[in-house]
Amino acid sequence: MRAARALLQIDQRRLAELSGLSLPTIQRMEASDGLVRGTVDSLMKLVEALRGTGIELIDEGATSQTGGRGVRLTRPVAAS
Repeated sequence: MRAARALLQIDQRRLAELSGLSLPTIQRMEASDGLVRGTVDSLMKLVEALRGTGIELIDEGATSQTGGRGVRLTRPVAAS
């Protein structure tokens, strides 16, 4: 989540607004050790918000340069 926010140049508050989740929910999810934890509904809102901003989530084992999990920006970020 931090990597996605860094690519988008947004803070946790903005990600909460984009996803329709509360700031404490975003903070808890981001503080998760390893896998992001949350309800299915919250996780789906987060994934859709990230995809809507141009973030591609890369699953472990999916095609990527290094072979690990990660995020990739699919389009340029608009100036803020």
